[in-house]
Amino acid sequence: MFCLSSTAPPTVRIVHSGHACNVEEERHTERVYTIREGETLELTCLVTGHPRPQIRWTKTAGSVSDRFQDSSVFNETLHISKIQRHQGGRYYCKAENGLGSPAIKSIRVDVYYLDDPLVTVHQSVGEAKEQFYYERTVFLRCVANSNPPVRYSWHRGRDVLSQGSDKGVEIYEPFFTQGETKILKLKNLRPQDYANYSCIASVRNVCGISDRNIVFKLTNKTASPSIKLLVEDPIVVNPGQTVSLVCITTGGEPNPTLSWVSSSDSLPEKSVVKGGTLTLPAITSDEAGVYSCVASNNVGNPAKKSTTIVVRALKKGRFWITPDPYHNDDNIQIGREVKISCQVEATPPEELTFGWLKNGRAMRSSERMVITQTDPDISPGTTNLDIIDLKFTDFGTYTCVAALKGGGIPEISIDVNISSTTVPPNLTVPRGKSPLVVREGDTVELECLVSGKPKPIILWSRADKEAPMPDGSLQAESYDGVLRIVNVSREMTGSYRCQTSQFNGFNVKPREAVVELIVQYPPSVEPVLLEMRQGLGRPVAMNCRVLRAHPSRVLRYEWRLGNRLLHAGHFDQSDETEYTVKSLNREGWGEYTCDVNNEAGAGRCTFLVTGKAYPPEFYYDTYSPLWQNRPTVYGFKLQWTQMNPNTVDRIVAYRLGIRQHSVFIEIPVDGTITKGELNTHNLTELIKPAAYEVRLTPITRFGEGDSTIRIITYTVSFFLSRASGEFHCSFEEEPICMFTQDKNDDFDWTRHSAATRDTKYTPNTGPSDDRSGSKQGFYMYIETSRPRKEGEVARLVSPFFNVVPKNPYGIANPPAYCFSFFFHMYGKHIGTLNAFLRQKGQTAAEGPAWSLSGNQGDRWKQAKVSIHPTTSFQVVLEGIRGPGIEGDIAIDDVTLEEGECRDLPPISKLVLNGPVTHTYTVLFSMSFCPFHFLFSSFSPIWFHLHRKLENGR
Repeated sequence: MFCLSSTAPPTVRIVHSGHACNVEEERHTERVYTIREGETLELTCLVTGHPRPQIRWTKTAGSVSDRFQDSSVFNETLHISKIQRHQGGRYYCKAENGLGSPAIKSIRVDVYYLDDPLVTVHQSVGEAKEQFYYERTVFLRCVANSNPPVRYSWHRGRDVLSQGSDKGVEIYEPFFTQGETKILKLKNLRPQDYANYSCIASVRNVCGISDRNIVFKLTNKTASPSIKLLVEDPIVVNPGQTVSLVCITTGGEPNPTLSWVSSSDSLPEKSVVKGGTLTLPAITSDEAGVYSCVASNNVGNPAKKSTTIVVRALKKGRFWITPDPYHNDDNIQIGREVKISCQVEATPPEELTFGWLKNGRAMRSSERMVITQTDPDISPGTTNLDIIDLKFTDFGTYTCVAALKGGGIPEISIDVNISSTTVPPNLTVPRGKSPLVVREGDTVELECLVSGKPKPIILWSRADKEAPMPDGSLQAESYDGVLRIVNVSREMTGSYRCQTSQFNGFNVKPREAVVELIVQYPPSVEPVLLEMRQGLGRPVAMNCRVLRAHPSRVLRYEWRLGNRLLHAGHFDQSDETEYTVKSLNREGWGEYTCDVNNEAGAGRCTFLVTGKAYPPEFYYDTYSPLWQNRPTVYGFKLQWTQMNPNTVDRIVAYRLGIRQHSVFIEIPVDGTITKGELNTHNLTELIKPAAYEVRLTPITRFGEGDSTIRIITYTVSFFLSRASGEFHCSFEEEPICMFTQDKNDDFDWTRHSAATRDTKYTPNTGPSDDRSGSKQGFYMYIETSRPRKEGEVARLVSPFFNVVPKNPYGIANPPAYCFSFFFHMYGKHIGTLNAFLRQKGQTAAEGPAWSLSGNQGDRWKQAKVSIHPTTSFQVVLEGIRGPGIEGDIAIDDVTLEEGECRDLPPISKLVLNGPVTHTYTVLFSMSFCPFHFLFSSFSPIWFHLHRKLENGR
């Protein structure tokens, strides 16, 4: 009997499917998986270990960690449809189950692609000394993005150009490009150089990627592009206008392509490009900027012309009052100077004009009323009204009016009142408003009272640290001195500064005040929720710890079971409280709570004390878990261990439910289950090919514990029987042991028996009975009558045989397996019978492991071949039709056994394609891998295990 430890650290292997071009082994057992861009990548992580390991896929590209699909993938199969070049890189599969170190394997995915090449043309013109002619040298540069590196070839017309083939031609690769480009240099351009030039980019048909080519016609008119903009620069418009920019080509051969770009990297969404015309409907200030027309024809450098669109705007009108700077007094007084300043942001600034009014009447600059304006090139634009020797008659309302010369934009008017009541600001905090104590989650208003006339804008900021305000900005404006904070949080505790701004007020030293904000919050505790499982009669200790609270003084706690008060008290020096149940009884099961209170509220620790058993853990590495009772019925060996069995009361039984049967089975348990103990139950009467959802639930004195669900699936994946070490198929049942017909061959194998053979069968070919001599027995054969043609192929593919380790540490030598079958090759037109080993992840099988051609006589013969697979595999039997209809080939009794082939057929001579060919044996060896076969946990292994008794079998 073969025994396994019930717990085992994880092991992991990566197998690949999808559309790989090639899989190569690298050093240190790493692999390179090559795939064409746009194909499907599928990598599967095969794991062993108990408890069942958790699987995680991650990717690293070069030195940069790349989270693909926005996250890591937490399942066995990584599937990427239509893979793109940026998705290449090294993919890691990590499996861990808490035992030992995690198992990690990786595979490098190399995405192959080839873009269309691009040809650019440059020319140099140099005047020779003391001569009156110009030498023109033309460079044709070909570039194509690719992986693997591209190879270039140049053609002129139909002639291949190579280095040295023409003295006027030079072909080279610039050193700094590292093979990314190929340059064709035409020296001192000649008439015959005017021709069609083809650049062919090739990756040598890897991954089936065909060559790409591009043709460039070089003529005596070939020239770089030139363009002209039919617009002014700059263009000044009003918001809401429609702007059209027109660009035309004035030269260039081939005809240049026109495009538009803007200084903001992308054109506005509503813009329309038609030919060389760019239209911007209902333009806004945000769409102002530099717009460029670019013309390109891959000859020389692209031509570019730009214009600037300016959208008129007036915004942010502000004012301030400056008292006489020659007196140490911030007040306005009769007989002194006072200056009123007005500021506006204008676009374009040179169109900005200012006007002043007093009590609604226009003002002009005079000796005592001096009006000045800053340089129009300085933004924002500012105007000043200096009142010299202020008189009582100067009191009144002064209005600053800002406008743009082009019109179309509403004016901005700013009123400033100068009177005896115009005084500088003063800032105070109302009584009782600092410190301000609130509770977390409340809405709070911080207030600073501002006096003076006019009242300035108040600026709020953090005074105690460099931190943003609640809205995320470093400074917040308030026109009434109030800062409103909604849903205040504990992080907002601290000092806040209110400060007068010079805008809309006096241009004097800022006044400021500070408001203290204290945010109270209830205690934060741990654990918030903890499940505690325990058996009857055992002690249970629960601990509730305070992490933080404000205020932290006068903390009171209460322990309860349901609504019943158990214990209460106050915290002294400690920050935690404990409650212990000395001996748990049935009344002690339930929800315990510990409420910790302060002035702001309560924090709660919750403990769910239960006798519920932990879930069982299914064992997935079971050898020979699946067997066949009858042709349509299969059975399954269900195995599991119990998680933490000694934590709660003894498990007395398991309840097994099968969803599809709507039945429940109680499995009694004798004695005490220990940690790691392997439990077994056989499921029978499972109908092929249905899958079943199995739910397993432990039962204790408490009642039902946590359940675990597993899907039992009937698949075509096989392991060899551990008991017999053999897989055998004689094709007696219609499912033919899950062999399948290849979808990419020319015709199919046929299941047949001599008793049901058509009377019109072709004579002088094919068997008259199966391998055992029974006319009722079945076999597989290829029918070579019309419409079959010579060379056509039929392939029969076995189910997958999984290869799993004998033990987690491997063995010294790779195990061998003997694949054998009987064949019948009788007829003068017999073609060829091949046997291939196809391993998972291979896109194409290697050469045949066994091959035979020609007439072998009217009798059954046996073929044997030893194979050494390194991963899950299939066996492929291939029949090739010969030159005529008398060429039926049959097979029967396919067997796969552990160990090297013994008792080989006596004749090992090989004569390929001769009239008579003898049986021979080939040992098919692959790289070392310490694996051996077992039947898959989801597969029918006893497909046809009754042996034919004829001929001593």
